[in-house]
Amino acid sequence: MADVDLVVDPAVAERVFGDRLPLARRYAEHLVTTGVERGLIGPREAPRIWERHVLNCAVVAELLPDGARLVDVGSGAGLPGIPLVLARPDLQVALVEPLARRVEWLEEVVADLGIDVRVDRGRAEETAVRRRWEGADVVTARAVAPLHRLAGWALPLLRTGGRVLALKGASAAEEIARDAVAVRKLGGGDPEIVQCGAGAVDPPTTVVVVERLRGTGRPARRNRR
Repeated sequence: MADVDLVVDPAVAERVFGDRLPLARRYAEHLVTTGVERGLIGPREAPRIWERHVLNCAVVAELLPDGARLVDVGSGAGLPGIPLVLARPDLQVALVEPLARRVEWLEEVVADLGIDVRVDRGRAEETAVRRRWEGADVVTARAVAPLHRLAGWALPLLRTGGRVLALKGASAAEEIARDAVAVRKLGGGDPEIVQCGAGAVDPPTTVVVVERLRGTGRPARRNRR
């Protein structure tokens, strides 16, 4: 497997991952080799795999309570779920992904890293998936769907008081302004923006946080293709 040089301050990566940094490096190698070959990561992402993907996701661990039960929906290449469990081995993590080729890759990577992570093929809005993972402390998602749609899928997976952590880009504030009413109707609290990883990643990771306040309404349906 090709070597992946850290293109960030090694001290920063060590602070985030501790003694599991070798596992984080091995995961990064998977991303830039088989992840690119099998279409999970674009080839242009390889040179910035640490700043834009691995560390960018791992720093969200600062928002997670000890021993949290976490469900990563639309996990894709394991982002953010795998970096989070590498940074925080106390977490109980399930990666939910609907596409078979991505699930196969995730299972191979999880086995190679030797980490205790469940991989589940399915969609967050499916009844069977919800029954398997409901009562979670945290649901994470990265580039999965607009906030109102994501809330409809993610809030039913949470216990009351649990939180959705949606990794978003520069348009997070606009998305909140557009979708806040719909999120509240689904049983969520007022969405808020939190910046993670100041001093570790530049720019810091933007996370939209939504707490489940009560029973949720009917989840939004995903458009079938």
